[in-house]
Amino acid sequence: MTDTPLGNAHALVDMMGYLAMTIDDRAGDAPDNSYTAKLLAKGALHCGKKIAEEGAELALALAAQGKTEAASEAADLIYHIMVGLRSKGVSLDEVSDALRKRQGISGLDEKASRPK
Repeated sequence: MTDTPLGNAHALVDMMGYLAMTIDDRAGDAPDNSYTAKLLAKGALHCGKKIAEEGAELALALAAQGKTEAASEAADLIYHIMVGLRSKGVSLDEVSDALRKRQGISGLDEKASRPK
């Protein structure tokens, strides 16, 4: 672990807003013309598989590669998560609400409260 803080999220939030608009705009494109449209056309199951693949790539980058590669893989994962959410009809507001409900609750306590 390093002492480097995560830093300010404003730039990431701005980019995620732009990315969300781009994904929404490309959702109606022909799959032959847009990777986003192609992913969405294949459905939520395919999107979920891509998220798992990208998550594994990020995990490997964190374990064995440099900061640049880790940041790039994290960007890929964020993109695929957002496309997956769109494919399932889950809005970013719903994700934000889920995170807001967890504010001030220990991650250990939150996990323990989930149904088994």
